[in-house]
Amino acid sequence: MSDYVIAAPPAASVPVQGGGSFPVRRIFCVGRNYAEHTREMGGDPTREQPFYFTKPFDAVVTGGADTAYPPATSDLHHEMELVIAIGTGGKDIAESAALKHVWGYAAGLDMTRRDLQAQAKKTGKPWDMAKGFDQSCPIGPIVRAEGVDPSRGRIELKVNGQVRQSSDLSKMIWSVPEIIANLSRLVTLAPGDLIMTGTPEGVAAVVRGDVLEGEVEGVGTVRTRLV
Repeated sequence: MSDYVIAAPPAASVPVQGGGSFPVRRIFCVGRNYAEHTREMGGDPTREQPFYFTKPFDAVVTGGADTAYPPATSDLHHEMELVIAIGTGGKDIAESAALKHVWGYAAGLDMTRRDLQAQAKKTGKPWDMAKGFDQSCPIGPIVRAEGVDPSRGRIELKVNGQVRQSSDLSKMIWSVPEIIANLSRLVTLAPGDLIMTGTPEGVAAVVRGDVLEGEVEGVGTVRTRLV
């Protein structure tokens, strides 16, 4: 018998390719990690220190399930990303050892209430409600890290069969090892943490009924329909 005074929230997990589930602890997201997307958002793509925001662990949508169009927005955007699944935690991780902490990778979507984000930026307020809302993180099956090269490979998103985003992982400003090393100096990473590595250019609005199909070469796919 537990000492909880209310029912504990259910655990969140992501299916693993080939069987099993990966438990989700936290979701970290890297902002503006592709030069062209940085310019697209009105920024300057210099190699300043990366910055991060978070999503709640239960924001994940898995198994190709539908995603609910969120309230309080009329400008919901897609952001296609490579996702890192941390298997071994640590702090102050050396860049040279960073990939040893990766259990696997997945294709994922960072759904964004762009109008709320724009308002937050204008007033200097946090992005939480623009990024961390319910069902804001559709994600495909996680594949084991062995044999995956996260430094290169096509990353693409189609909406209703039409290509919206298409780029290559090699265009990330901060590489996967650099992201892990940098983030581990800010928080102690733990097994079950997911890190979304940023999106390339081509972000745009989607509406109810749209079908989003993304792929990261050598990693896998993600699919969801907005309802």
